[in-house]
Amino acid sequence: MTGEEAIRALQLSDRPLVVCDVDDVVLQFLHPFRSFLQSRDYRLVARSFRLTGNIVREADGEALEESAVRQLIEAFFAQQANWQTPADLALETLSGLSAHAEVVFLTAMPYRHFDQRRRLLDRHGFNQPLIATEEAKGPLVRLLRRNPDLPIAFVDDMVHNLSSVGSHVEDCMLVHLQPVSDIHVFAPATPAIATRAADWRDAEKIIRMHLAATSC
Repeated sequence: MTGEEAIRALQLSDRPLVVCDVDDVVLQFLHPFRSFLQSRDYRLVARSFRLTGNIVREADGEALEESAVRQLIEAFFAQQANWQTPADLALETLSGLSAHAEVVFLTAMPYRHFDQRRRLLDRHGFNQPLIATEEAKGPLVRLLRRNPDLPIAFVDDMVHNLSSVGSHVEDCMLVHLQPVSDIHVFAPATPAIATRAADWRDAEKIIRMHLAATSC
């Protein structure tokens, strides 16, 4: 199913919209992925903000080729329920926001892993709608927004996703939320069009202020 098909199948109420990424935003990714790698005798080293070139064999420290990295990510997503857990304060925050806005998860993941991710989110109490796609997020968020007169916010850890949404939905509140790690030291800086959040408590304040200001 394409992202557009998934969006057109959604039944959303006429309320403000909060679109939220999943990996390293709602569910932890980096820390459990490191544990997953260790279980297979690999290690993630912090040399740049990418996986290819930074995943090495424990035996000899040799970096894996891109194709091998993709296979590991695929295997991790197939077993995500055994590894991933909620990010701190994500459940409480999104449950509170759901009382005032539509919350939709937009995860950058092949659709073939949709069922596993849906079950994992449900198991942890995240029952909001989910869209799994590898398509650019900007056009999809624009399509998700049924009523342009209502406020919208977008939460993601990746700068290119924030920029994509910002270029397609100019009045969207863009919230840059990412974990603290040795890898993220190398991450691109928060773009000028977005607001950096230290954690979910901070993100909630930013989103609620935006929803209140634009609803007046």
